[in-house]
Amino acid sequence: MLSIKKFAAIDIGSNAVRLLISTITEPDNKPVNFKKTSLVRVPIRLGQDVFTQSYISDESTERMVDTMKAFSLLMKSHKIEAYRACATSAMRDARNGQAVAEKIATDCNIDIDIIDGTDEAAIIAATDLHSLVDNNKTYLYVDVGGGSTEFTLFSNGKTIDSKSFKLGTVRILNNTISEDVWTEAEHWVKSVTKAFSRIEMVGSGGNINNIFKSSNKKTGKPLSFFYLSSYYQLLNSLTYEERISELSLNEDRADVIIPATKIYLSAMNWSRSRSVHVPKIGLVDGIIKSLYQNSKVGD
Repeated sequence: MLSIKKFAAIDIGSNAVRLLISTITEPDNKPVNFKKTSLVRVPIRLGQDVFTQSYISDESTERMVDTMKAFSLLMKSHKIEAYRACATSAMRDARNGQAVAEKIATDCNIDIDIIDGTDEAAIIAATDLHSLVDNNKTYLYVDVGGGSTEFTLFSNGKTIDSKSFKLGTVRILNNTISEDVWTEAEHWVKSVTKAFSRIEMVGSGGNINNIFKSSNKKTGKPLSFFYLSSYYQLLNSLTYEERISELSLNEDRADVIIPATKIYLSAMNWSRSRSVHVPKIGLVDGIIKSLYQNSKVGD
């Protein structure tokens, strides 16, 4: 008998807030299928407030409440079985992050988990990443967000080490990152990868997804260091307005894509990677996976 379940994941990031609704079907004697039924993204950019003023402004709080009310209605309309909402770097660092979470719980009936970088990396690792990579190879997984970047080293199908750094695109735009953070990230990546002779990179995040789409590469084919470097030069040669008009980038993407590309290129240099795979997975996918696994425990 065919089993159909619906789950929802909310990712409250430093640049944008996302709602993913997935339909999971379990056919008899066939693999489970995860289908993205709906994906909504709202560019609130909480990090703009937090990384410069250490708190979430009244305006951003109001936008958050409106967005969460809309998300709540969408989840109700889709008749989801369960959801999880996770907030990352911006709400984690905000002095009033917990207060905003409590307001959303009261006004929108959505409970928010404010997670740390380790939890974030673990949730992402719960995705289909292992099925997308070769268990005989070594990969540096790099997830670039607005407030932080998570690095995870996989080798022979196992997690070797993982670490989160406050190296995010919105932080860079607001000049709130010291050179020490770059140095610490570089030292860590070089240290954990030095024992491996050949490393490939896996990139996740909206910016690398956008770059991959613009490359017209076939799904499953990696981007080369040369291509990413050339695209970085192109981005820097254009004005903010030209990036929107000529590259068809969204307003909230046209600025953060430059520091994001810099982080990916830096990680490739530090790890000696010459290619980056872009499987289009992220925090919301990991949340959906964990919700499904939890539902199986209860069956």
